Amino acid sequence: MFLFTLAIITGFVLLVWSADKFVDGAAATAKHLGMPSLLVGVLIVGFGTSAPEMVVSAMAALDGKPALALGNAIGSNIVNISLILGVTALVAPIVVNSKIVRKELPLLIVITLLSGALLYDGSLGLYEGLLLLVGFFSVIGWSAYSALTSKGDTLEDDMDQELTPLMSLRAGITWLIVGLLVLVASSRLLVFGAVGIAESFGVSELIIGLTIVALGTSLPELAASVVAVKKGEHDIAIGNVVGSNMFNILAVIGIAAVIHPMTNLDPEVLYRDWSVMFALTIALFIMAYGIKSRGRIGRFEGALLLTSYVAYNSYLGYTLGAF
Repeated sequence: MFLFTLAIITGFVLLVWSADKFVDGAAATAKHLGMPSLLVGVLIVGFGTSAPEMVVSAMAALDGKPALALGNAIGSNIVNISLILGVTALVAPIVVNSKIVRKELPLLIVITLLSGALLYDGSLGLYEGLLLLVGFFSVIGWSAYSALTSKGDTLEDDMDQELTPLMSLRAGITWLIVGLLVLVASSRLLVFGAVGIAESFGVSELIIGLTIVALGTSLPELAASVVAVKKGEHDIAIGNVVGSNMFNILAVIGIAAVIHPMTNLDPEVLYRDWSVMFALTIALFIMAYGIKSRGRIGRFEGALLLTSYVAYNSYLGYTLGAF
């Protein structure tokens, strides 16, 4: 048990460190190659903050643990909205100004509904995985187009501020490679520890993915969002979460399903976990758009989101007999 716990803790620490270095290296390299700041933010940073989930889920699927991969994706989306935006809004209220972010939120709802439809029959096969990956690359293309054509967007100003000053091109390439290698190694270590603890306590891999692994792989988003909102870069804070959630559904689940098709999934994945994810996505949409005023996630809304995270995880613990 000590070995598994040590593997998880070490894996988490290295995962957060490597994801940060990977994003910094990729962003610096892209900027030196002439990529616009907004495009770097939408693609590189958005992809980078989802890299832990992608690599961990790929490792889990390769090890024949697809339920862990699925739990990681759904659990990470729940963590992103309820815990990360909840904590971030308590630090400083989030005001949503970016038109790009407001365009992405309806798309996130559509993608979430698509995942629910695919999970309805209790399985995710090769073709469903390929469909999700096609959707992923389509979103990448659409995001790139939006970034290149949305001149003057508030998110562009935030990204210009965030991405300067930059490291040298040589340093950027070095950290890009080092970050990616450590990211893969730490993900392997994390999956080893998580599976070991699940087997030791007789807990399903799905639950471990929804809780421990989802929390650990979402730490880069937490750090990025809190730092961004403290700098006044509100659109980056919420944009990180929206982009990450789309990537988690399309790429994380898609990659896992292609590597190891999922059959006989627990019905609670749809009725319990997906439903919570969908409800939180709708809540985020309402908050970000605003009903009678511009979108804003204040401290009250942040407290509600944080409460929902505690309530969901408490329910999971109750069903396992932990409480």
